[in-house]
Amino acid sequence: MAFEALQYEVAEGVATITIDRPDRHNALSWAAITELRRAIADARADDDVRAVVLTGAGERAFCTGADLSGMASDTALAEVHDARGEMARLFGDLWALGKPTIARVRGYALAGGFGLALACDVVVAADDATFGVPEIDRGLWPYMITVPLVRSMPPKRALELMMTGRRVDAAEAERIGFVTQVVPVDQLDAAVAELAATLASKSPVAMKLGRDSFYAVIDQSAADALPLLQSLLTITTMTEDAREGITAFAEKRPPVWKGR
Repeated sequence: MAFEALQYEVAEGVATITIDRPDRHNALSWAAITELRRAIADARADDDVRAVVLTGAGERAFCTGADLSGMASDTALAEVHDARGEMARLFGDLWALGKPTIARVRGYALAGGFGLALACDVVVAADDATFGVPEIDRGLWPYMITVPLVRSMPPKRALELMMTGRRVDAAEAERIGFVTQVVPVDQLDAAVAELAATLASKSPVAMKLGRDSFYAVIDQSAADALPLLQSLLTITTMTEDAREGITAFAEKRPPVWKGR
């Protein structure tokens, strides 16, 4: 299916979703958010896709959040309120994807774009990347992205960023912990490709069950999480991929995953 605000490509088990609005610093219009949700659904439904890379077109920005100039609306407040919920639903789509996600970040990742990057499982950033939540300087607050922020760094650190609106360079982002890897600009594509290939090479069924369990228990108490994890361990050991992995280890050969 064709996209207007995105590029969508699949190669060697990796789907690459590119926000293609470089003239707007890859800011998110209503249509772009809707298309992102559709692209993620496509990746989820495609058995050939085993990992997803999310990035922005051009050299200046990953994504700078909502396109405020394009989101003005004369429609009813209730409709606008529901439309704003598309960002929350987009985060939910990423967490429920069942396949690993990588944010490839170059340039600015601001406001909702910052949240979008942190809604991915891992973030690989070029050393020219800049992160921030400037909403407070517009008389607003980054409500929708609070969840991915506090899931990706110490909560009080997230609060400080939200209260000050200050920007964080790639080196500090790695120190804080919400960026997984920082590389020179000319090594960004290679680093992302290597990580995506590694993730795509793993058992699809173990990856799905394990990743789903992570997002299921991340907000739970230990008392609630451990029984669920115990059950999932038993389920995982009963899969064909688990039996193949153990057999391949014993036979000292690479496993051949069936995805079941």
